[in-house]
Amino acid sequence: MAVRYPKLVGISCCQKAFGVFGMVNHAASDTYVRAVDQVVGAVPILIPANGKSADVSTLLDRLDGLILTGSRSNVAAEFYGGPPQISDDAPEDPARDQVTLPLVRGAVERGLPVLAICRGLQELNVALGGTLHQRLQEIPGKIDHSTPMQAHGPVRVGKAHFIAIRPGGVLDTIVQSTRLAVNSLHNQGIKRMARGLLVEARAIDGTIEAISGTGRGYLLGVQWHPEYDFDRDIASQRVFESFGAAVRGV
Repeated sequence: MAVRYPKLVGISCCQKAFGVFGMVNHAASDTYVRAVDQVVGAVPILIPANGKSADVSTLLDRLDGLILTGSRSNVAAEFYGGPPQISDDAPEDPARDQVTLPLVRGAVERGLPVLAICRGLQELNVALGGTLHQRLQEIPGKIDHSTPMQAHGPVRVGKAHFIAIRPGGVLDTIVQSTRLAVNSLHNQGIKRMARGLLVEARAIDGTIEAISGTGRGYLLGVQWHPEYDFDRDIASQRVFESFGAAVRGV
């Protein structure tokens, strides 16, 4: 009788300073871990942001799926040829980028299921050759997509605007709707989309809010945070259910 091993889903971490001495830690929000536990039905594995020392090949050999997490940090401009970022409220995390960008390329090449969320969507685009706007709120005609910096959680992560979903596309099939209210907690956004990606949804100002891959394997990127309300929002739950089905090969 064949032994059935549990599926392993990698969750990308950031480098963050914690404690009174500001020691560097590798961190990912508990919301991603709970989504993998409760909806995806796999074992969550945290991937440290250990820069060039990361063994990407070994990770890809072991993982059955990959979640690229959101973060306050931005994808470093050096990786997509952008100008240096000078704003204090847009920190970079190049050690994370040095792990996630080659990890994305390897995952896509292997057809490993990938769910890219917020910063993860931006990493996905950059990894495959696309570029980014650094601060959407400074572009004429764009709405402010950034995080409301206040302590009241329901307001900070609540629904901020609607998106229009491509009829008959991958995301429409998953959430079963062509219009969706989403939260909005980002500064960066897709400028030039990489080859091999399709637009699945746009915000009211034209900003790309979801993308999918044209190759083999599950590849979905969303600009909002479905992990914040997967336990009470049916569309968010369906996103993780679809990823889980891909991870389990069903």
